[in-house]
Parts: sequence; structure tokens; C-alpha cells
Amino acid sequence: MRVASSLKTLKNRHKDCRVIRRKGRVYVINKTNPRFKARQG
Repeated sequence: MRVASSLKTLKNRHKDCRVIRRKGRVYVINKTNPRFKARQG
């Protein structure tokens, strides 16, 4: 999982990426290709 200060560019890496908030953290998840997971902070 990649940790980044901004998820805006990471969301554009793949068309299936979704930005989701969990427990005060912001995540990018991708069901079809889990290689693109990311977390903000």
C-alpha cells in the first residue's frame, strides 16, 4: 500500500479507483487491481 500526502493523482492511475474514508483516514481502493491501493497521511 502506498502512503501519500495527496490522493488526487493516485486516483487517476486506474479507472476503477475509488476514494473511501475509513476511521478518519482516506483510502484509494481498487477491486479489479489491488495493486493501486493507497492511504493518505
